[in-house]
Amino acid sequence: MTTRSDDSPMTAGLAPSELEDLENRPPAQPGGELTAEVSGAPGVAIMVRDLDAFYGSRRVIRDVSMDIRANAITAIIGPSGSGKSTLLRCLNRMHEVVAGARSSGKVTYQGVDIYDPQVEPSAVRRTIGMVFQQPNPFPTMSIYDNVAAPARFNGLVKGRAAQDELVERCLRQAALWDEVKDKLGHGGTSLSGGQQQRLCIARTLALEPKVLLMDEPCSALDPLATLQVEQLMSTLKSQYTIVIVTHNMQQASRVSDITAFFNMGEDRAGYLVELDDTRTLFTNPKNQLTEDYVSGRFG
Repeated sequence: MTTRSDDSPMTAGLAPSELEDLENRPPAQPGGELTAEVSGAPGVAIMVRDLDAFYGSRRVIRDVSMDIRANAITAIIGPSGSGKSTLLRCLNRMHEVVAGARSSGKVTYQGVDIYDPQVEPSAVRRTIGMVFQQPNPFPTMSIYDNVAAPARFNGLVKGRAAQDELVERCLRQAALWDEVKDKLGHGGTSLSGGQQQRLCIARTLALEPKVLLMDEPCSALDPLATLQVEQLMSTLKSQYTIVIVTHNMQQASRVSDITAFFNMGEDRAGYLVELDDTRTLFTNPKNQLTEDYVSGRFG
């Protein structure tokens, strides 16, 4: 499961240093959408079956099977080193970008095997977008271009009027428009940390994803900015499927509908202990390990 360097899309999933020459590249042609005539199980966006992930010879997650519900927020919790972020990266084929990384098993989005050789990694990453722990607006671009340029590169929007509409719509979706509408020409890094994270969310939304993966999106933010991002997630779930990795169990209990608890085994590989409705998992877990973790006995 390797990918060519040109398979990576112009998305928030990649570091700014990889995208600084965005404006100097010719526009990509639209296409490569991740679609299928037969959808997956009703109400399920992503199905994971028998997933293992490796860095070189070291297995970091093992035997993970789980369903991710459509139009819901699924929180992934667990101690450090239990494979939470690696799982997230396997859901949109970013794991394989790391040298020596590989995975086995099956991940399907609405019935499509995202690791099928006929499926373009770039199409996967447009459909299943990623927002990272540290806000990473493109440092050489304005607020406006942080949103418009990736969509323009991918051939999703043409002409100034269409770009204007896209920028306003995505910034409104990210609950940022009213704060930045009078300074769209300012640099993206001129914003506060919380605003930068919402800008990165807007940038991801501009590529018209169906799923949002969020890897500890609030860990670098103050309480007020954290609340704003949590409120944003709750609003977006009516339109998107959201999966969030968090070390903050209070956050998981506040914002998520479903929670998955991961732990590290004796082989130091992460594995899924329990997956359930969030209220049930926190108040009446089925597994003693889950009970011990959510009650603060370890982790």
